Amino acid sequence: MTHGERRPGRVFCAANRRVFRDVLRDLVAATPGLVHVGEASEGSETIAAVWTLRPDLVLMDARLRDRDADGFEVARILAESRRDLLVVLMSGDPIEPPRGLNGRGGEIRMIVKQELCPRILLDLWHGRRTR
Repeated sequence: MTHGERRPGRVFCAANRRVFRDVLRDLVAATPGLVHVGEASEGSETIAAVWTLRPDLVLMDARLRDRDADGFEVARILAESRRDLLVVLMSGDPIEPPRGLNGRGGEIRMIVKQELCPRILLDLWHGRRTR
């Protein structure tokens, strides 16, 4: 990387359904400046992988299932662990996030799945808080 070039934003995708993870992977590939670094199908797997891979952005189904936590709880755990992390929770329907979801850590944003496209993904990425 030469002086003045930015490294691509590293994106991790989490969703229970393989078909949705495939769509997210294709979306990241179609978005300039972002690169897919991994994916998971459960909450605990997502937490472990994000801690290991250290992505900049996590795209996660709000209804991600796990034995111990739902998507909101996984997002809270991830955001509290890293101030520089952006977690985007996605849902098929507009939903109200639980109170106190955004705390002192990273940023958590909500989006309706049908709105997600490269332009919106870039808007989310470039509009994140920087610390």
